[in-house]
Amino acid sequence: MKENARLKKIATQIRIDIVTMLASAGSGHPAGSLGIADILTTLYFMLLHHNPKQPNWPGRDRFLLSAGHLCPALYATLAEAGYFPKKQITTLRSLGSTLQGHSHRGSPRGVEIDAGSLGQGLSVACGMALAAKLNKQKHKIVCLTSDGEHDEGQTWEAVMFAAKYKLDNLIEFVDRNCIQIDGSTEKIMPLEPFEKKYLAFGWSVEKINGNDIMQIIKAYKKALNNKGKPTVIIAKTTPGKGISFMEGDCQWHGKAPTTEEAEKAIRELKLLK
Repeated sequence: MKENARLKKIATQIRIDIVTMLASAGSGHPAGSLGIADILTTLYFMLLHHNPKQPNWPGRDRFLLSAGHLCPALYATLAEAGYFPKKQITTLRSLGSTLQGHSHRGSPRGVEIDAGSLGQGLSVACGMALAAKLNKQKHKIVCLTSDGEHDEGQTWEAVMFAAKYKLDNLIEFVDRNCIQIDGSTEKIMPLEPFEKKYLAFGWSVEKINGNDIMQIIKAYKKALNNKGKPTVIIAKTTPGKGISFMEGDCQWHGKAPTTEEAEKAIRELKLLK
């Protein structure tokens, strides 16, 4: 499909930009950022209602990145979509830059939530979704969480809240890459049976390959038609996706590539274009 090929090409460019900005900064989180590039690409270039020229348009869908350390992916996506000039991406984590190490609302334009302390984003998303319902607004609230932040009790409080208030305007993506900074999620704090937990809390659950654009589209469109309950899309992603020496390796959770590693990574990614 032409649309699938178009989105894959954009996702590859976003991955190139992620590597570029992290190498320039000398710090950051490549594995998860690269892993969620397909999800963000599909949302911003096909599924979400948004307008880069009017980032505060009241009718826009709200995308919240709860896993704030994955902001290089969000910044690269927003730049590609036209929210700010692409030349700014190399200012990541620089003093005075709008592109800080964890995302900050409105900085740059298009960022909806302050993030950094993991486990809070879904609670904010619930509040926004309930407010939209009370105000009879039609936009959707889309929140991307990490699997590791489900170690936080606040996440499960938000899961209960969303079910209680039947927040069918809330769609959560879980970046199920199975790693966190200290190693495997199943070694640090096992999450399985993950799907059954969400089902027990009263959510609609979809499980997909989070690096398969067509599966992302299908699951999202199905979520749009769900009534009476929130939806979680558990997206199995490959950390470090697209780069041979990063894929599946938890050491890249929070280690930026050197100049030489970045050059090698970009050469690999360019072969995918």
